[in-house]
Amino acid sequence: MSQLDTRVPAVLLRTDRNPFHHGTLGAVRSLGRAGVEVHLVADATGSPVRRSRYVRGMHEPPGPGASAREILAVLRRVAARVGRPAVLVPLDDATAIAAARLRADLTPGYLLPQVPPALPARVADKAELAAVCAAAGLPHPRTLIPDSAEGAADDARRLGLPLVAKWSRPWLLPTGGGLRSTRLVHSPHEARELYLRTAEAGSPLLLQEYLAPGADRDWFFHGYADRSGTVRAGGPGRKELAWPRGAGLTAVGRWTPNPEVCALAGRLIGALGYRGVLDLDFRRCGTTGRYHLLDFNPRPGAQFRLFADGAGLDVVRALHLDLTGRPLPDGEPVTGRSFVVENYAPFAALRTAPGGRELAWYARDDRVPGWVMWALWARHVSGRLRRRLGTAAVVPAPRTATPLLTDNEKASS
Repeated sequence: MSQLDTRVPAVLLRTDRNPFHHGTLGAVRSLGRAGVEVHLVADATGSPVRRSRYVRGMHEPPGPGASAREILAVLRRVAARVGRPAVLVPLDDATAIAAARLRADLTPGYLLPQVPPALPARVADKAELAAVCAAAGLPHPRTLIPDSAEGAADDARRLGLPLVAKWSRPWLLPTGGGLRSTRLVHSPHEARELYLRTAEAGSPLLLQEYLAPGADRDWFFHGYADRSGTVRAGGPGRKELAWPRGAGLTAVGRWTPNPEVCALAGRLIGALGYRGVLDLDFRRCGTTGRYHLLDFNPRPGAQFRLFADGAGLDVVRALHLDLTGRPLPDGEPVTGRSFVVENYAPFAALRTAPGGRELAWYARDDRVPGWVMWALWARHVSGRLRRRLGTAAVVPAPRTATPLLTDNEKASS
């Protein structure tokens, strides 16, 4: 018998159009395996997730950059189709922010945590997070917010090179423009040029002290803060391999005990009064040994299934249980368990895993998404290679000719 109330469906919401967002598939499987009716509101046209046996219904999502009113209209249409109250699970920052602000308008059609309406936007904003950490007494890399192009160059010199450049609200970045949410800057000129694209980015540029990666330095914490503020499910994990290396998403992660990371997470959640699912990223300074908070994501992290404990509880199931008034079981942590994203770490997926392992795409009870992923990934990689080789093989054109690629197209290839 399922621990979850299977009379209450779940609606998973995402506006990000990344077809390889494995966290969406993880949420679909986690709830579907427990017998919950899962509805997906996302652009999954070219994604393996739509082939999962656990997706009950697919619904047209709001477009990227949709306003709160547009998101509300879509969710009301979905609620009418589902026909009964459902647990809403936002899967990206934009939808988590919108859901918190729209909570009063979404009830009674949806069940949501009682988080302060403006809090998810505050913690997801990279500039605001620096102030949040200062107020809570948590270490955070030194951060400057330039107010001009020349100020950006001066701030780069002041912080020292290399440094990290981030857009304050990355969910506002336009698609296809070549802008990345985070990048390493090696010169004042680079900082100045980035600042000049502020209007295009849609949010302020911030420059941040660079903490070098290294063995045992990149950590994350996933959890669910229930209605009383108690942190349930989840745990601390160590990033063993990133994609891209040194500054990307978790390709291989391991559930590893870390009381200091747990204490920092608990202190922050208590200080903010946060409720709901959260994903925190930390980096340990190689000089001081202190853990600096880099990101606060007010929604499930893509690798949340790493933290499925001995009772089968993860943060998404914890959300459903808590919002439907069911008790959360106390399961033993499965420390040593690993999570591997096969398309980013294929060799790690083939190695033995004495502590247990979950793959992002392949599952014995839901095989088709894994097969589809490899077909799509091969097409994606071969397409990128063809574009790169085609660019390299171009014969210089006459001066009067139109360039074959724009600067933005080169940056995104």
